[in-house]
Order: sequence, then C-alpha cells, then structure tokens
Amino acid sequence: MENNLVTLAIRTSRRAEKIKEELERNGIATVIQNINIDVPAVDVGVRIRIAESDLPRALRIVEEVEKAWETQKDSEPKEQNFVLIPIDFADFVQKTVDFGFAFAASLKAKIVLLHVYTVSPYNISTFGDTNIYTLSNTEQFRRLTSLAQADKENFENLLKKRIAKGEIPDIEFAVEITEGVADEEIIEFCKRRRPRLVVMGTHGRKLSEELIGSVTGEVLDASVSPVFAVPIQLPLAKPDDIERVTFLTNFDQKDLIAIDTLLNLFQNKKLEIFFLHISEKKQQWDEIMLEGIKSYFSTHYKNILTHYRIVNSQSNTAAVSDFLAENKIDLLAFNAKKRNLFSRIFNPSLAYKMVLKADTPLFVTHI
Repeated sequence: MENNLVTLAIRTSRRAEKIKEELERNGIATVIQNINIDVPAVDVGVRIRIAESDLPRALRIVEEVEKAWETQKDSEPKEQNFVLIPIDFADFVQKTVDFGFAFAASLKAKIVLLHVYTVSPYNISTFGDTNIYTLSNTEQFRRLTSLAQADKENFENLLKKRIAKGEIPDIEFAVEITEGVADEEIIEFCKRRRPRLVVMGTHGRKLSEELIGSVTGEVLDASVSPVFAVPIQLPLAKPDDIERVTFLTNFDQKDLIAIDTLLNLFQNKKLEIFFLHISEKKQQWDEIMLEGIKSYFSTHYKNILTHYRIVNSQSNTAAVSDFLAENKIDLLAFNAKKRNLFSRIFNPSLAYKMVLKADTPLFVTHI
C-alpha cells in the first residue's frame, strides 16, 4: 500500500479521524499524515491517504459522510432499491417503461411507476370576450380522481399482460398516483423515497414545442437520484444497445464517483467512453488534468476503450451537440451541480438545454 498512496482529502485531525474510522469500517486501509511537519501539535490539517485502487469507493464514502455532517443526513431516508418511472397515462411512451424495466432487471431492483394528475382549482366559462373563473366543486375533484384510479388499474393490467408475453422482465412493480404539479411531485418523491434511478421521457407529444422536456429538465436539475432521460424517437431498444458514451468532465473529483455510477449501470462489453472537456479558451492546466484522467483510467478500467478531447468553444450546448453528431454517440453523461430555483429559471443548465435540443439519451448524476 505504501508505494501507491494518494491523498484523498485534507481535513482537521478530528474530522480526519472520523473519516478514517468510516473508511476502515468499509475495509479501506487509511493513513493520516500531519501537514505541519515543523509543529505537529498545531492542528492546521492532516492528509487522509489511501491506496489508489480504493479511490472511487473511498470518494463515495467520504461524500456521504460529509453530506451527513452538513445536512444531518441521518434523519433523511436512505437510498432504496427501486427504479422510478414517471408516466403520463394520457401520453404513454412504451420505450420509457421498457428501459426502466431493463435497468431494474440488471440492478435486481423493483419498479415504481408514478403518475401525477392535476386538478385545476378553477372552472373557466367564456361569455363573449370575457372569461369567468369559478372555484371547482368537490364533485369534479372526485370525478378526476376516480378517472386517475381507473387509468391506474388499466395500466397495471397492461403491464401484467406484457410481462406474461415476455415483452418486459417479470419484476415486482407498483403504480402510484398523486395529485399535483408533475415536476414538483417527482422531485419531492425522490427526496422522500430515494430511488436508485429515475427513468423518464424527454417530452410528451401533447406539449407545445416551447415546453417540450420542461418536466424532465426540472427533474434533471433538482433530482437527488440519477436520472436517465429517454428521447421519444430513440432508435435504441435497451440499455445493452448503448455502446458509445460521452462523459463531460470539469476535472472535479466527484466525476470519478459519477463515472463509477455510470459503469455500474451500463455494463456493455463493447462500451467506449469519450471524455469531453469544453473550455472557452485553451489552457495548459486542462491538458495536464486530462493526462491525469488518462493515467487513472488506463490503470483502473483497463477493459474499457477510452478517448479524450478538449474543445474550445463559447457555447457548451453547440459544442456538445456537434461532438455527439460527429462521433455517433449513444449516451451523454455528466455530473450536474445542485442549483437553486433562481439559477434554474434565469440560467438554464446544460441538462435542461440538451433535453430541448438533443436526440441523445442523457444520464445525469447529482453528486
């Protein structure tokens, strides 16, 4: 181990000891070294060092430990072993369900299908050029709720028939319905239940062009769970068809955890990964960091064919779109930083923009 130690993090000695305990509890040998060599008693900080081969797993553990300190995560629900598939009974896309069931089979997970229906609080009556708004009555609410329940039962029967025919894997599933705004309810559901993966379509045919993908875009921005977004016209039929993956990297250590998550989900033996970094101008440091990724992957993922590219561009969206088309990419993946509501409204994320523009599936983590 001594010959291959890498610095995982630099923390105060108190925090470093707690991290060391957690890592060793998970079978990762850990060494703590004081930074202040001249005055070791001064608690400026200590290095937490581990074997290089343990780095991806150790990063995930440290991320979870420190998130618990910052947000009191002990009171929050833990990740549960199920795949969430948000659906719209009125605009059902079979491909989304097919991918969701396939992922659940590979993860040995259950399925939860979530339908969100909206009951308007107003009735609108038009007299000439005037619209009159009146409060909806209880009977209308009951009628819409009853219709949603009937749609739920019909959908359950449809899935059972498809399982019986062998069209989708025989996996335990549940269909749940709730009233509210789709993106808000999906995001809150993920916070409460912590699915391992969310699989959803990038748009519905009933939405206008300006709104296409808006629900998926909001979920991609704010979900605590990884999200796989399926374009409605995707020619691929199952996860094993995905061979060429572009991973957008900003040379953040969290990218290593995101890549590890990606590789645990997509296990095609023909998998190729194209690491893409986009910068407004050429910088020598980018080249150095990219060489580091090359070295890391050549050591830890020897069986995966990798490619590396730095693109200088003023437009992330255009550069990514061009790269996807030129290299016939099957999947675009990246780790998205958590964003507040203000930034999501006034500065749409790359994930949101790509949902609107790309015909390529997206896999987005939030680490």
